[in-house]
Amino acid sequence: MKLWDKGIPVNEWIERFTVGQDRDMDLYLAEFDVLGTIAHITMIETIGLLSPEEVPVIKRELVNIFNRIKQGLFVIEPGIEDVHSEVEHLLTLTLGDVGKKVHSGRSRNDQVLLDCKLFIRSEIQKTVESVNSFFNTLIAQSEKYKDILLPGYTHLQVAMPSSFGLWFGAYAESLADDLLLLNTAYRIANQNPLGSAAGYGSSFPLNRKLTTALLGFDDLSYNVVYAQMGRGKTEKITAFALSSLAATLSRLAMDVCLYMSQNFAFISLPDEFTTGSSIMPHKKNPDVFELIRAKCNKIQALPNEITLMLMNLPSGYFRDLQILKEILFPAFQELRDCIDIAAFITDKIIINKNILEDGRYRYLFSVEEVNKLVLQGIPFRDAYKMVGIEIVKGNFHPGTSVGHTHEGSIGNLCNQEIMLKYSNCLSAFNFDKANSALKELVAGC
Repeated sequence: MKLWDKGIPVNEWIERFTVGQDRDMDLYLAEFDVLGTIAHITMIETIGLLSPEEVPVIKRELVNIFNRIKQGLFVIEPGIEDVHSEVEHLLTLTLGDVGKKVHSGRSRNDQVLLDCKLFIRSEIQKTVESVNSFFNTLIAQSEKYKDILLPGYTHLQVAMPSSFGLWFGAYAESLADDLLLLNTAYRIANQNPLGSAAGYGSSFPLNRKLTTALLGFDDLSYNVVYAQMGRGKTEKITAFALSSLAATLSRLAMDVCLYMSQNFAFISLPDEFTTGSSIMPHKKNPDVFELIRAKCNKIQALPNEITLMLMNLPSGYFRDLQILKEILFPAFQELRDCIDIAAFITDKIIINKNILEDGRYRYLFSVEEVNKLVLQGIPFRDAYKMVGIEIVKGNFHPGTSVGHTHEGSIGNLCNQEIMLKYSNCLSAFNFDKANSALKELVAGC
């Protein structure tokens, strides 16, 4: 069954190529297609396209389909082109001609637009929930190890003292900024495109504000041409947000791989969280973090893939956009898997508390010695030269204490402020509005 079928059979090879992976990708959208259809039939009843008697009958069957989806029992049958066709097919099988009425005032274009936006909105919420756990783990580790120093590096050369409090806390604050980008993606996804039809509106007097409220959207994509132009734009902006999160994880993973090597030996993991070698019995490899790094680097390519796919498309719908599903949809779960296991294993990291006893780190305190001279009244540039000469002569014997107290430094991590920043980002999402609206749509049947 095809919603556009006019009785002319399509070449099987052409059909296989044009459908591609779309039937598999559409399973991600199934529950949202049903929710969108419930909102749509509720609206078209108010403009006379369905009778008050027909709507409860259709809604009851749509809720049955929705429950089958939630139970994992929904499939797109052989010969059915996509999720939109399958839902309408099931309605027609059960209800007869009344099932054929649900497409009035819609196009597959705005159906898939709507489904994608509802899906992205839902996936962002799940992703934020995963980020919450990771953020809390990082803050807890930052507080737990705030007094343990480790070397800071620039150019992979020993630079200045850092601490595990700073290291863990840096990634926590990075997640707060990542959340800002996710919130932007959420707000753009949280605009209703339904009613744009094929991109040029409908001759029916559709009440687009009603479906906006029913689906818990914050606003409309008002201009029907722009609503269609939003296909791809929403995915691209979302991909940038996911790639930012992936970059945070990838960098942390690289740090862990370095810090676990014997040449650094800053941290270790319990044996059950490492893997071994087939010929070297001493090996304890950080494979989890290596895979996090690779998976997250792959996710960082998403915006570029989507950009290249969209870059020469004019306004209007094109089949190119179908491939966006294959690129973006699986990435949400892959990123969440990385976040979740990173949160789990970061909590188990074992810290070396005696790193700076190694003599190779004595130059780490050169800036501290320069600053001590400055506090004695010596101009900074002169103090810098004095310490540099002592290092060259081999006479440098620094103290190993630090007294940083300014905001965000070793002695003043500002974790409370970082938590407040994160909390403010989190509260901007207002997930409850969308969740309550969708729950209400399927209630009462």
